[in-house]
Amino acid sequence: MEIVTQHTRTRPADSFFDQHDGAQPTLDISVVVPIYNEEESIPVLYKRLTEELDKLPYSYEIIAIDDGSKDKSFALLRELALQDDRLRVVRFRRNFGQTAGFSAGFDRARGRVIITIDADLQNDPVDIGRLMQKIEEGFDVVSGWRKDRKDPFWNRRLPSQLANLLISWSTGVHLHDYGCSLKAYRTEVLRNIQLYGELHRFIPAVASWQGVDVTEIPVEHHARRFGKSKYGISRIVRVMLDLITVRFLLSYATRPMQIFGLFGLISVLLGTVVGLYLVFIKFVYNAPLADRPLLLLSVVLVILGFQFVSMGLIGELVIRTYYETQHKAIYAVREEVTDRQVFRR
Repeated sequence: MEIVTQHTRTRPADSFFDQHDGAQPTLDISVVVPIYNEEESIPVLYKRLTEELDKLPYSYEIIAIDDGSKDKSFALLRELALQDDRLRVVRFRRNFGQTAGFSAGFDRARGRVIITIDADLQNDPVDIGRLMQKIEEGFDVVSGWRKDRKDPFWNRRLPSQLANLLISWSTGVHLHDYGCSLKAYRTEVLRNIQLYGELHRFIPAVASWQGVDVTEIPVEHHARRFGKSKYGISRIVRVMLDLITVRFLLSYATRPMQIFGLFGLISVLLGTVVGLYLVFIKFVYNAPLADRPLLLLSVVLVILGFQFVSMGLIGELVIRTYYETQHKAIYAVREEVTDRQVFRR
């Protein structure tokens, strides 16, 4: 956390060099690259990354995560890392997925800004400088937008466009291209974000809870030069399920009773109305009820309603245990003015 003695200082262009809570970054940029069976791409990727990063006025490191590759990827990465101490390599015991790769890179990053990029050469390292320009302007998250995407339309671009519309509508964070791995984050944004499933693509939405400034810029996109996509469209079902998780986390993570209790009350109300209708026709018209499906529906709705309310109560207990035992705050502070000083996080 930085102590600023000026009374009116507000996010200058170079504020991404500010310190933050926890371990202090020692570099300007950490580039995180998850890799899975990309032996043909690795030499070209390393050359292009270092060439572009050397042109920028920042110190940097490259963190390559070998996600259980079965080819020569790790051998190539190890050879390069032994020759260049700016390259760090992490090798997984097996294939854990792209999200796990990003998470491992974030845990080890020493840069004030973390850049994520794919290893398949479809993202262009030349755009890293443009991402950093936006970070210097004061944005916390800068997302790449593959405006001229070089992928097949029906099985790649169309599903991606539909997913982006759905994610933007659901989360309230409107981006054209959630699936683009080329992004820049201030390290403090990622410090309290835990990644599971396919949540890496939802980081801008999850980070929005902290009130961060998110923007996107068009970036270059190239056709795949080697092999085929390793992290492909087959994950669409898991992505949709994770979207439900993100939507819940953004809206009801600290107040689960408000969602489960609402469903419970609606269910109990409907069950009660149906039950009263059955009582009415029984006593007024002496209608038999044993063979009426509405009787079973009424009972099921009431029981389901009480179950929803019970889930809400259990959720409230879990949330309180989570926040209170770990001393986690249910808010995020950007800066604070006290004792004639400005404290920026």
